[in-house]
Amino acid sequence: MSDQRWSNRFTFILAAIGSAVGLGNCWRFPGLVAKHGGGAFLLVYMLAMLVMGIPLLAMEIAIGRRMRGGAPKALKGIHKHGEKVGWSAVANGFIICCYYTVIFAWVIAMVFSSFNFAGMTGNTDAAGEFFIKDVAQTTGGVSFFGEGGDIPVLMLIALVVAWALVYYCIRDGAASVGKVVKYTVFIPVVLLAVLMIKGFIGNPNLGAAMHDLFVPDMSALGTPDIWIDAFGQVFYSLSVMMAIMMVYGSYLPKDSNIAVDTLIIAFGDLFISILSSIVLFSTIYSTGMASEMTTTGIATAFIVYPQAIVQFTSIGWVNAIFGVIFYLTLSTLAIDSAFSIAEGVSRALSDKFGIPQKKATISIVLVMAAISVVFITGAGIGWLDIVDNWANTFNLILIGIAECIFVGWVFKPKKVLDEVNKNTKKYKMPRWWFETSVKILSPLVLTFFFGWNLIALFKTPGGYENYPIWAQIIGGWLISALVLATGFIVAFLCKKNKKLKAMSEKAEANEKTWDEMEAINDAEGEETPVESVIEAAAQEN
Repeated sequence: MSDQRWSNRFTFILAAIGSAVGLGNCWRFPGLVAKHGGGAFLLVYMLAMLVMGIPLLAMEIAIGRRMRGGAPKALKGIHKHGEKVGWSAVANGFIICCYYTVIFAWVIAMVFSSFNFAGMTGNTDAAGEFFIKDVAQTTGGVSFFGEGGDIPVLMLIALVVAWALVYYCIRDGAASVGKVVKYTVFIPVVLLAVLMIKGFIGNPNLGAAMHDLFVPDMSALGTPDIWIDAFGQVFYSLSVMMAIMMVYGSYLPKDSNIAVDTLIIAFGDLFISILSSIVLFSTIYSTGMASEMTTTGIATAFIVYPQAIVQFTSIGWVNAIFGVIFYLTLSTLAIDSAFSIAEGVSRALSDKFGIPQKKATISIVLVMAAISVVFITGAGIGWLDIVDNWANTFNLILIGIAECIFVGWVFKPKKVLDEVNKNTKKYKMPRWWFETSVKILSPLVLTFFFGWNLIALFKTPGGYENYPIWAQIIGGWLISALVLATGFIVAFLCKKNKKLKAMSEKAEANEKTWDEMEAINDAEGEETPVESVIEAAAQEN
């Protein structure tokens, strides 16, 4: 049982917002808004957040706080077979962290490479090709052929820096995360504000940009794609089903107000998404490139935005500075998500085998770093694209369905809701809202998504993006099968390996069920945080 705790409520909220807010908020969300009638998408997104996002986020935080453990341990406390679902979430998080940190490394490389934009004033062709040819140095973007084994020196250095930062942020669990998020959550907001001001000043197309962003095209509501994309963006954006929020919940004291904090986290995530959209819309519209904004995000960030940067002004060094600011913003958005996923993986290993969490963190970061090198080779973007598609389009959704079934039908969702509402007075999450979402709406919506994605994949000639079938099998179906079988693999290894068996049995000796943890929480007294003692003493004086 971990004795780690957040230093205060504010730190937890910042950490959770930092985990939820990632690169998708800054590039995919604006692309979806542009695709789906501006304000119409915002309306559907907020509905999706209420229907599915907030209840699932509250559910995971509450389970983590009650069970004081990562996803496998926490879900095992609900039902013995829930541990396998937890391990699938951890395994999928492991895969996502391997390639997400590579994207983080791309951004780091672009922070330093943006000075090259000083010599590209007005040259949109050179700016559009800069990332592919000079930074990532890919073989045809997503090709699996050619010189796919080459590793650019710049990218290797950036990747080492990225993993070093990830480890530094989570080296001491809640303590080190708490120190980092005080900066990494606020810095991107400040930088986005700077970019927004630049996008507003002297922008002849500002009115059109804000109109297309905020004024709803109600006809878009009649297309199924807007609903699918909005619910999908909420599901991916809030970091649920990724073995993160249970860990963050496990660091909460028993008197924390989950019902209110969940709302703050969800709307904080939405605020940064909208702020990012204002920046992207105002900037790209100012250069007459509105039609180039894409929902995939990577093209917008690394191809379209550089083309906009070199058209900002006629002064090269000014354009370069704004390029640095933009990619520095992305790096501060990326780091919180990257280290939170790694934290979810290391905590699960620590819980299962009784390994000191710092040792588990070092081990898991080294393994993930070694695997991630594959994604910075000449063929890396292609592999990243395939793995990302299966990890999010299939694995994450199946894990979400299984988790909702375990909590909503195998367990009693009212018990989880009681944990959510335990310390709240003025506001309580209604039972009809929480249970309807967890038991019915969320699993149905996720099942629909899974079926829709599967049909779309098999209806497409050549499969996903026409990659070679062997590559789709290896990077997609095989990895998905391993992710979903991870719980069974862990159980088999613990059964067959004497050392692992002894370690797991020793750790499991202290595990409790949901109801047993309630008795422990009632009997134990929480230590008063240092901040509260200082504040109380100051008031007395």
